[in-house]
Amino acid sequence: MGLFAPVNASLCLEQICESNYGKLFRLIPDLQSFAHAAVGRADDRPPLYVQVLERNPYTLTICLSHYFGAPMADLFEPAVTIRVYLDVRLAEVVRDYARADVDRVYADPGALAEIRDYKWRLNYFLQKWLDHCLGLGYCFEVKDGSASCPAGAPRVAARH
Repeated sequence: MGLFAPVNASLCLEQICESNYGKLFRLIPDLQSFAHAAVGRADDRPPLYVQVLERNPYTLTICLSHYFGAPMADLFEPAVTIRVYLDVRLAEVVRDYARADVDRVYADPGALAEIRDYKWRLNYFLQKWLDHCLGLGYCFEVKDGSASCPAGAPRVAARH
């Protein structure tokens, strides 16, 4: 993926962030109503966790990750921190599990093209991961026992 780059990365980055917003809310329709966290389940697939890290009037920052059954500190991967801009309907990856925040990687604002390309790669990954999760029909549970499922997704029995 590092070798693949769009001709107009700025435009593509904006389009990917718009697309990711729509896909994120198709995957987790009640995302704005979760107080702290929720678990998505799909038949015979690892759980998908969403955790609300920060909530503001126009933004929501979440962490989205899979859990693969080993000690929790070791295997929450991939894990991406996503800033959701509710007012303009964009979802942008701020960081992933393997790399630092974008502003820490590129402290020099003069490296604009590198920052844009870095952001594009992170958000392109999120787009593909959301497509994958949508295709598997993940359904999110909230603490009261109700579920938040994408339209048309089969409801999966809760397994703890």
